[in-house]
Formats: sequence, C-alpha cells, structure tokens
Amino acid sequence: MTSATTFRVLGPLQVERAGAVLPLGGPKPRLLLATLLLHPSSTVSTDTLIDVLWPDRPPASATANVHTYVHQLRRLITPAPTVDGAPRIVRESSGYQLELADEHLDMRQFRAACDTAREALRGAHTVAALAALDNACALWRGQVLAGLPGTPAWDGVVASLGEQWLWAQERRLALRAELDADAPSVLAELRGLLTEHPLHEPFWHQLINILREQDRVPEALQAYADLEQMLRAELDTEPSAPLRRLRADLANRAGPADTQALQPHTSAPPSIPPARQLPFDVPDFTGRHTTVAELTALLRDRALRDQPALVVLTGAPGIGKTALAVHLAHAARGLYPDGQLHVELGGTAAHPRQPSDVLAELLRGLGVAGSALPAGQAERAALLRSRLASARVCLLLEDASSAAQVAPLLPGTSRSAVLVTSRNRMPDLAGAYSVQLPALPEQEALRLLAAVAGHDRIAAEQPSAEEIVRACGGLPLAVRIAGAKLAGRSDWSLALLAERLRDERDRLDELRIGDLEVRAAVELSYALLDTTAARGFRLLSTLGQLRFPSWVLAALLDLAGAEHVLDTLVDASLVELAGTDACGQPRYRLPELVRCHAIECADTDDIGDRLAALRRVLEGYLALIGDATSRIPARFLGLTPGPKNGHWRPAAPSAPRQPCTAPLDWLGAEIANVVALVSVAAEGGLPDLAWRLAAAYTPYFDLRGLRDVWRDSHEIALRAAREAGSSHGEAVIRRNQGQLYLYQDLYPQARIAFEAAHDLFESLGQKHGAAVARTGLASVARHQGDNERSLAHCETALSGFRAMDDLSGSAVAMLGIGSVWLERSAYPAAADWFDSARQLCARIGDQHREAHANSRLGGLRRLTGALQVAREHLQQAITIFEELGDEQCVSYARQELGAVFLDDGELARAKPLLVDALRVHQRRADRRGAAEVAELLGRLHEALGRPDRALGYRTRARSLWASLEAGSTRGA
Repeated sequence: MTSATTFRVLGPLQVERAGAVLPLGGPKPRLLLATLLLHPSSTVSTDTLIDVLWPDRPPASATANVHTYVHQLRRLITPAPTVDGAPRIVRESSGYQLELADEHLDMRQFRAACDTAREALRGAHTVAALAALDNACALWRGQVLAGLPGTPAWDGVVASLGEQWLWAQERRLALRAELDADAPSVLAELRGLLTEHPLHEPFWHQLINILREQDRVPEALQAYADLEQMLRAELDTEPSAPLRRLRADLANRAGPADTQALQPHTSAPPSIPPARQLPFDVPDFTGRHTTVAELTALLRDRALRDQPALVVLTGAPGIGKTALAVHLAHAARGLYPDGQLHVELGGTAAHPRQPSDVLAELLRGLGVAGSALPAGQAERAALLRSRLASARVCLLLEDASSAAQVAPLLPGTSRSAVLVTSRNRMPDLAGAYSVQLPALPEQEALRLLAAVAGHDRIAAEQPSAEEIVRACGGLPLAVRIAGAKLAGRSDWSLALLAERLRDERDRLDELRIGDLEVRAAVELSYALLDTTAARGFRLLSTLGQLRFPSWVLAALLDLAGAEHVLDTLVDASLVELAGTDACGQPRYRLPELVRCHAIECADTDDIGDRLAALRRVLEGYLALIGDATSRIPARFLGLTPGPKNGHWRPAAPSAPRQPCTAPLDWLGAEIANVVALVSVAAEGGLPDLAWRLAAAYTPYFDLRGLRDVWRDSHEIALRAAREAGSSHGEAVIRRNQGQLYLYQDLYPQARIAFEAAHDLFESLGQKHGAAVARTGLASVARHQGDNERSLAHCETALSGFRAMDDLSGSAVAMLGIGSVWLERSAYPAAADWFDSARQLCARIGDQHREAHANSRLGGLRRLTGALQVAREHLQQAITIFEELGDEQCVSYARQELGAVFLDDGELARAKPLLVDALRVHQRRADRRGAAEVAELLGRLHEALGRPDRALGYRTRARSLWASLEAGSTRGA
C-alpha cells in the first residue's frame, strides 16, 4: 500500500512513508529508533536504551527522557488513524518493542532474500539464486546505520549483518562469474569490494581465480603478491592454504614472459589522469615553522611507508587554517605525483554540502564522465576509493562541518594524503592527526608583518612593530590587515599605527577583530575600497557561492572591463583566487563569511540596482552559452533560447574566448555555475532568465549524458517558466523533459511531456516547436509498439519542417519514418528514407545525423543479409560518433556491428563489441539497449556451446523487457 512506512538500517537510518523521508529529529531519538529496529518484535530493556543514549553518565531523568523520545517516535511512525499492520512501539514491563511487518524493514528483507538464495542453491537453481542475491545486496546503501555512533548494544546484530553481507557478495559474484560472460564487470566489482575489505581473502581468491581462468597469469600473480604484501604488513601472516595452492598453480602456468609478475611487488602506475587543483600558495607565507616541519615529516613518513595520511587543521576564523593547508599541499606535491584535488565543503554555510555532491566533484576531477557517475553516495564513495586505490594523490578538503561529512570522502587503503580544514574539532574522525592552530608567536608575527609591509620599514621601527603584533594578538588575519594598512600608506609611520592600536577600546575598531573578528575584519577592508570597488563587492553577494570568472564582475558593474576593480578586491583580501578551470580561466570567489558581510552591506543598496546587476550576469551567461552550443558539432533538435535584443553580453577585453575556441571545455567548466544560477535567478525574481539558462544548456546535457543536472535544472526551470507566465518557456522545458524521459525509458512520462509541449506550441502558433515535439511523440509511439501513430506523427512533423525549410528537422523526421518502415520489415521503403536522410545530412553538413542514418542503414542491411554493406555503413557511423564524443551513439553502433559479426559467424569479433555496448548501456541505465544486447549475447553464447550463459543472458533480457512498457511486444 502506498501509505506503508518503510524502515531502513542498511545504510544511514531512514524512515519513509508514501515516498517521503520522515524527519527523525536529533541524535537521541535516532539512536533509540535504531536500537529498536535492530531488535524488531523483541523487547529492548529501558536500561539498554539508556546505555545507548547516554553511554557515559545518564541524567537523573533518563527514564523519563526515554519515555518522551518514544512518544515522539510513536507520533511520527504510526499513522493516524491506526491501520492494521502499521508499525507501532509497544510498552512492555521491562522496556519497549517495535512491532512491524517483515516487508517494512530492509534488514528483514535482506535476510529473507538470502534465505531464498540458499534454498535456490540447494536446489541447483543458480539463476534464481543470483536474482535473490542481487535483490539482497541492492538493499544496502552503505554501512549499517552509517552516521550514527556505534554502541555495544548493536555489535552482535551489526556483526551478523556484516558477515551475511560478505557471504551474499561472495556467492553473488561467484554465480555471476559462472553464469555471466561479462567478466570485466565482475572483476571491477571485486576490485571495488577489496578497496573496502582489503583483508577479506575470499574476495581475493575469486579475483585471482577469474584472472587465472582468463589466462591473465601475470595479473593474477600480481594480485597474489599485493595480498601477500598486505597481509605481511598488516597481520604479519601469509595467505591461506587455498590461496597458496592457487598461487602454486599459477606459478606452474607462468611462461618466460610472465616471470616478472613473480618478482616482489613494487608499485603500479596510477590509472587516473593527474589533477592539479590546488589554490595559489601565497608567496609570503610566514611562520608555523614547527607545525609545517612536523606535518611535512608526517606526510613524508607515511608516503615512504605506502600508508595514507589524514590531517585535520582546526582553529578560529582568521587563524590561517586554509593558508597552512594549501602551503603544505604544495610542499608535498612531490610525494603525491598522481594529482592534487581541492574541494570546498561549505561547513560554515547554513546548509553544508552533501558528501554525495562533493564525491561527484572529486570523481569529475579524476576524469569520471558525468554519465558514468553512480547515483548513490555509497557507490560514489566506493568508486572514489577504487580510483585512488593505487595512486598517490593529495586531497584538500576545505571548511568541513563534521566527521560525518568528511568520512565518505576518504580514499580508503590508498597511499594518498587528505588535508582537512574546519572550525570544529573532529575527535570522532578515526585515524586523523589533528592540529589545533594557535596564535602566532611574536617573532613569527613580526616576520609576517615584514613580508606584507616591507622588511626595511619593520627594521627601521622595530619597537613599534613589536607593539603592533602584540596588539594584534598574534592572529594572522589581524597581522595581515595591519601590514596591508602600512603597505597601502607609505607615508604612515609604524609608530602611528601602534598608537592607533594602543587604546583597547578603539583597537577592535582599528583591526575589526574580537567576537566578530572575521566580520569586523572584512568591514575594515571594505571601508578602504573606492566607490566602484565597494559597489562591486556588494554586488558580488547576489551570486551566492559562485567561483566566478573575471567578466562576471564587469557584468555586475556594467563595464567593458573590470580587471582593475578585481585586482583591488583581491589585494584587499575580499576576493580570493580559487584556482584555474579546465580552460585556463582564473576563478575567483568571495570567502563565505566575507560574502555574508557583503550581503549585509548590500542591504542599503537599491533593490532594482541589485536586480539589474544580476540580470546582466545571467544575460551574459546566456549569450556565451549560445556562442558555445552553436559550435557543438552535434546539432540539437530542441529549441535553445538565445539572448534577446538588448540583452547584456561581455565585450572586449573581458569577454572570454573559450566559448568560441573550446566550446565543450568551456561548457564543462561553467556547468556548476550555470546550474547554480538557474536557482539564483528563480529565487531572485528573474524567472524568465532561469528557464532560459536551463534550456540553453540542454544541448550539452544531451551530448554528455548529464541526466541528473538536466533533471534538476529543468524542474526548477519549469516552475520558473510558469511563474514568468511564459507559455513558450514552459513548452521548451516540457519538450526537453520529454526527451530526458525518453532516454530513461519512462514512456508514459515522456508522452505526457511531449504532448504538453506540442499543445502549448500549437496554442502559440509556433509550428516549428510543435513539429519538434511531434518527433518526440513519434519516438515514444514507436518504442511502445504503436507504429501507425508513430508514422502519423513523423509525417506531420516532416510536413511542418519542410514548410519552414528546416532541413535538419526534416532529416530527423525522415529517419523516424524509415525506422517505422524498418519495424514493419518494409526494407526497401525504409532504405529509401534512410538513404534520403543521409544524403540530406551530408548536403547540409549535419554529421551527427548523417552518422545516425548510416547506423540505421547498417542495421537494415544486416537484416537483409548484405553484411559487408552493413559493416561499411556502421564503421562510418562509429567514426563520426567517436569524433563527436557521443558515447551513447557509439555504443549503439558498436552493438549493431557486433550483431553483424554474429550473423556472419565471426563470434570472436562480435563478443567484445557486444560486451562493451552492454557495459555502456548499463552505466547509462539504458534498459532498452541493455535488453537488446543481452538477447544478442544469448545468441552468441548459444553459438559458442555455452547454454548456461546463454540462458543467463536471455533471462536478463526478459527481465529488462518486462520492466519496459514495450516489453510485451519485444521481450518474447
């Protein structure tokens, strides 16, 4: 029933009802509920609950507090009115009991699925056992009750679940290896599991055995050597007898070329491209000699011993945490040659960044494509650990809020270093080397003052300099402010500044430090700005947490160039350099607390002026996005709104060249900013620009398969278009959403979206938009098996495109008509349409759709038995798709080429093409493509005389087809 309450403990604690996650309150109610859930339908004594909630010293009111928490939980988890079978907490004589049905608790579902698998294995029903184990393992979202502190009351259940999970994974992967030809994916899973459980020998045994069966003897021997080295270092032991026997067999198989794998393991080359994301290391970094030496020695020692390092720097705002972390990271670059990553965690923001989002940023920095990012936090964390398993990388995590935020970002058993800065201490971050930064000693503070203000001036007035740094209390930010005042006032004596700082009642006004030291320090720097720089500082607050390029400040100020203003703000430490993007553009930002002060300062400005400034930034981005997307070689069928007449756009010298010279790189570098600005525009009173920005970026979303940001940005954009009263905007967004739903095989949703778009376009008299929406409706109808409706939509769309002389749109409609005739096995008619479309695309220079036409002609020629012609068409298609960087289309063309080789009996050439296509389809959650390839792999293994594997693939195909609306027509 839709109102059922579901409880999840296999990962972070979660309670869900009717699709909504229920708020559980603070840590105490969560701990109590977790304890009851780990002992469902069993009485948990009040004493046990008190021990869980207050492990050290329970208050006198502990029993009453437990009763209060139970009352709160009852109101939350038991619906009113109470229905039969609803979960409820029952008071027993000695404690409390949570009564709930088995299907409402993931822990029970997991155990039941494992029991089902065991029963199937006893009956030799391997396919059913694998399905049960897949279901069991899919229930896990991370460690049991991740994010909650452990307690002895949980240990038995948590350990039992962990052992059962290990068993399920072992058996599942063994069955996959037995039934499934896709050994690379099994190996990938094993390697990922070993990053989390490096000492679990059964996983090593499976990994080495699969490598042996594939005749990859050197890799198998190397894996054994890795395990042997790890066991000796960690446990002072050797691999188990079965593994030693396996190694002996490998040694017997090893030929002369394999002997190097028998040698002691040294190190494997990194498999990731080196990232260089560290912020600028200030040249006048001064002081902290003891701390720098201590931490540098720690990093060097850990690196030499192939051990990870985790350092946490904490302290007050302005104490120099980030400066020290950046300095250390630069100094240790030689120890971590495989890359340096830097991310901000937003710990001082109202809503710190979620680990899942940070993991996505880290993985993109390591070269993982957006379309390849796993959906869940646990999977992203596992992929990060896998990517860093054999690498030496330095991660700088700035402004962390808590250990729970940092823990999922750690690289596991790798040889990397992690530097964390935070205002909060993190005693619960296991394995961390924590350093609380103190104020600078007087001599170090003097050296910092000299580095900023000039050594000659300090030497000339040493006593006054000593008085200044004593007045600053050794706080680096205050010393820098004092030095900046001196450096900016060459006619001032140090004695004058020392005198101004002498009166304690006025000192905080001079240095702007104290209880509000950061805010006050910012206010001082702000007061020194000229009128234009001060206005630019205030207007930057409208952008949220953007890392902005320099032209953005020019847009805010409505200037052709604002580099001099930006230099002033950087010199005043109100704006900082945040690194360089993939296009080589410097990126700047307002530090978070500085931004908060800028918001306060901006409150006195005219609201209309702030709104006009934000509008210019959004219009500038819209113009640059249009420049970039117009140069993407793959033409986008949807409507992309460009800038209107009168819209602001960057001009020389501030206008970036990259949208024209490197459009894909620029779009990739700016995607985070633009997605954030969609929300800023929607919330800031500019809904028309919000939907336009989201729609303008859709060609890039489409090309790169960035479905998450496509979905999220368009949900905001749809609300914005409606708020703006733009029926045209709503139509554009609904058409784009329909395309996304189509890619996700969500055909009912796609049809609804395309129909809504079509009707809106028609009501507005926008024939082109209506024709584009009809092509989407045609695709939905064809996928659902309604060829008559699909053909009608295509013909109507073609008529519309031709009437408007839209040749590219005409080609799309022609390909759609040909596809319908192909479905009807009317091969001559289909060939005419495909060939006409191909010739038209070649004539207008539409390479992407020319490749589509070749791909479909290849599929058609395969069906008619002209296999050599089919190969030629498909090879041409693959070449073009690869040049355009369209991974999805490459995989479909490879799939079709694999089918050609399969028909021609060239099984060895067919297999890698089909396996690779299946891998891409699975990663992109393309169920239709995966179903088609699974059917072909079933045929291939039947031809190879492997009936069990053939059956496994056919079973998978039937399952996938059944999950699609078109399954009833295609899955038989």
